[in-house]
Amino acid sequence: MNSSPLSAPRRPSLVTLVSISAAGALSMNIFLPSLPAMARDFGVEYGFMQLSVSAFLGVSAVLQLLCGPISDRFGRRPVVLGSFAIFLVATVGALLARDAVWFMVFRLIQAVATTGFVISRAVVRDIVPAEQAASMIGYVTMGMSLVPMIAPTLGGVLDETLGWRASFVAMGLIGLAVMALCAFDLNETARGGGVPLRQQIATYPVLARSQRFWGYALAATLSAGSFYAYLGGAPFVGQVVLHLSPAEVGYWFAGPSIGYALGNYLSARFSTRIGMNRMILMGAMLCSVFLLLALAVDLMDRLTPLVFFGAVGLMGLGNGMVLPNANAGMMSVRPELAGTASGLGGAMAVAGGAGLAALAGALLDAESGAAPLLIIMASSAIASIGFALWVIIRERQVIAGR
Repeated sequence: MNSSPLSAPRRPSLVTLVSISAAGALSMNIFLPSLPAMARDFGVEYGFMQLSVSAFLGVSAVLQLLCGPISDRFGRRPVVLGSFAIFLVATVGALLARDAVWFMVFRLIQAVATTGFVISRAVVRDIVPAEQAASMIGYVTMGMSLVPMIAPTLGGVLDETLGWRASFVAMGLIGLAVMALCAFDLNETARGGGVPLRQQIATYPVLARSQRFWGYALAATLSAGSFYAYLGGAPFVGQVVLHLSPAEVGYWFAGPSIGYALGNYLSARFSTRIGMNRMILMGAMLCSVFLLLALAVDLMDRLTPLVFFGAVGLMGLGNGMVLPNANAGMMSVRPELAGTASGLGGAMAVAGGAGLAALAGALLDAESGAAPLLIIMASSAIASIGFALWVIIRERQVIAGR
């Protein structure tokens, strides 16, 4: 067999890796400004409709847990293409649903699109050394973060002009385009055709016993949890507490995405120089400080859209520093299980986020204001500081030979 460089598979482009993740992000948030209108259309309570966020995240957690090992065994390409095929069928089902129950069934199946979060990170780890992975993941997620910046704004405009189903039409068309791009550009990157499942199972205890892995995973879970809680509660806070229209809520949703993009840029630019662990700690502290400030303003009954969404934007900046570095740290513990580590870490983050999003939806009402949501978000961010410190302490102990 010819093994010259000319016959080697072409690496996927950065555009392809961004698109795989971006499609999952789009499916999560393009329709968020429409949630109150969808509840009215289907004749259900807002709490039930909010399950399209929290339950979606729960299913996504399970799928991300499974897709990492599956992609380690069978390869990244077939998992991505199969996931997008299922997503397109589910999108058609959600569009045609005539009651809330059937809509929810197809909506939960749509969660398969979020496997792209895991696969894109695993592909990065396949093609670059560990010390470069945080930087490249930063660039991938920086590009991906443009979608949450634009998607809710687009969804709000579509809702006011064409109705909420227009957002699902947009999801389907974009999903089809990304699937075509992957069919053309996403060559297989898993080393040696994938790690056999028996070998993966034999090495799971090593990953599970790693304090560094759990420190990175929990720091990422709790930092991301603040954002997922925001996704579940922000449409209600925006429209009921702050009296914004769906389109206005969509415009303000750009705030955390701008912050996240900037945080990812800082990760891509400085992680190698400053170090993953310090970047995680600084990002977690940034999230906590500004969420606590927003909570203080809300308790003084002075909350405005600028204060609420501005604080969340700065939380996004912190998340953009935490998540690429924590994900790279998780995958560096056992590089041969990059997909498994990415999937387990992603599943933890999304499962935690699902619980926090559901909690936010249950606690919010017109009388409570934004305080329950801000308390949940700030508490989660503060807890992530503890695990960032845990990783730093544990690494120092390893270096000292303890």
